[in-house]
Amino acid sequence: MRVNLARTAGFCMGVRRAMEKVLAHANRTREPIYTFGPLIHNSQVLDLLRSKGIVSVESLESLETGTIVVRAHGIPPSTRLAIKDSGLNLVDATCPRVAKVQSIIRAQSRAGRTTIIAGDRDHAEVIGLIGYSETPSYVVSDPREIDSLPELRKAFLVAQTTQNAESFRNMVSALQLRCPDLAVFDTICEATLERQEEVRLLAGRVDAMVIVGGYHSGNTRRLAQISRDCGVPTFHVETDADLDREALSKMDIIGVTAGASTPNWMIRNVVKEVEALHSSVESRTGNALRNIGRAAVQSNTLGALGALGLAHAAAMIAPRPATIVFPLLAGLYVFSVHISNRFLDRGASAYNDPNRAVFLSSHRPALLISGATAAAGGMVIAGLIGTVTFLAFSLMILAGVLYSFPIFPAGLFKSFSYSKIKDIPGSRSLSEALAWTAVIGILPLLDRPIAPLSSEMTTILMVLLLSYIRAVLFDVFQAQGDLIVGTETLPLILGETRTLAVIKWLIAAAAALFIAGPLLGAVGYFALFMLAPVFILFRCAAAYEQRRTFPGPSLEVMVDGSFILAGLLGVCRQVFLCLK
Repeated sequence: MRVNLARTAGFCMGVRRAMEKVLAHANRTREPIYTFGPLIHNSQVLDLLRSKGIVSVESLESLETGTIVVRAHGIPPSTRLAIKDSGLNLVDATCPRVAKVQSIIRAQSRAGRTTIIAGDRDHAEVIGLIGYSETPSYVVSDPREIDSLPELRKAFLVAQTTQNAESFRNMVSALQLRCPDLAVFDTICEATLERQEEVRLLAGRVDAMVIVGGYHSGNTRRLAQISRDCGVPTFHVETDADLDREALSKMDIIGVTAGASTPNWMIRNVVKEVEALHSSVESRTGNALRNIGRAAVQSNTLGALGALGLAHAAAMIAPRPATIVFPLLAGLYVFSVHISNRFLDRGASAYNDPNRAVFLSSHRPALLISGATAAAGGMVIAGLIGTVTFLAFSLMILAGVLYSFPIFPAGLFKSFSYSKIKDIPGSRSLSEALAWTAVIGILPLLDRPIAPLSSEMTTILMVLLLSYIRAVLFDVFQAQGDLIVGTETLPLILGETRTLAVIKWLIAAAAALFIAGPLLGAVGYFALFMLAPVFILFRCAAAYEQRRTFPGPSLEVMVDGSFILAGLLGVCRQVFLCLK
């Protein structure tokens, strides 16, 4: 089954910000944490928050200590004052766009204008907005309700941020007939407008639409209604268990989008289940190839091939004697160590990539045996090369496994509260890049004469840059699950926007190095061909930043595929030299 996934699917900025605030606070403290009302309208996410001790409350009664979090929808000023008077700590996760509407209502009502809100009167956001009006306020959810409003001589109109854009335009037209001096503030969130427009565009290109999100989520219900209004079969589901597989199997292309309160892992589960359906018009060959590709990603075979490709390219850059031995060692190392760490550190994977977590659980014995076999095979090959290479490779394997093991005694230093290397903020991407650099750039130099020092050092720096870019990109893709389990990666320390900016600067530095290296005579001219994989990495970062693609197997294939491409370019160079 072919799936077109909307680029706007999933958490909006406000929901992501609220989740980040409450989970970051939960990871820092053991005091009770409450949210004033459900943080977001998604029962699965609320179950997750409860499992971390974050409880939703509707009143302040019986709460004596702890922190209360104001959700993205906001609250009335009177409730905010009551929280402050209660002595509880306050964490404000109100969406900035909702806060903007609150400020408009406060300013306009103080100027004597009557407040009219286009939205759902029982929605938490609208309840909060009403509290900011110092003049009479009215809520309309349908243009037909406007006739029941009293005579309005001086009024202004705002919209619930997740309001249907077309419905809001109809309300504006109807209200302007009743109130010619009406002041209109289109406060529908830009993200909401983009989602609604994308649903309309997708609906014209697919056989059916699947809308993923809570049944109580207003913005998700609106997306489903817009899809139905476009005349396309529409399925609103909370989880993959709600899919109508029989009906969907009769389709060829399925569009998938999700409400603003739907987490990545739920979207991925739905996409996986839809893709696994056998369409009556889809070839079994295409479906089989997709399954093979997915298995290569989930088993980390693709990552190992990427390491092998980068190692071969590094030999061409230095240049070193062409041999498969050291690239093979790099591939075996990456496969074995990554497999071990997948099983030793499974916390975030259940949220980052639930499909991978299921795959690992289902194939645990086979993967553990293959990982151990890869490590043993690598040590045998390293031993045949030389004693120093064998010892170094064995230490690298040990260091890779120890990454997820407690090695620092608890309470050893008052200012150092980490027991594992992986617990140190920002350590994951750096540790991974250093490991790749050691096995790809340094291991080949230990038991044989080396190329000129300047060439080897330049090659090592190139490998380090590319490995670090890869590792940080994956940290960005996995940020949601890392936040949930409290792994402090670079995107959680700097924020997604700043981290993507860092990645772009690193990519620019890598490109400059691959151009300057051969021109200055530090490395061979093959380095210029490495601009191709560097460009692919840039396109991956840009596509993710612009939400033109979604974290998942396709992005991992593009990232690791760039390293495989580097190896293939090296093979082409060897073939060309042989023919020459």
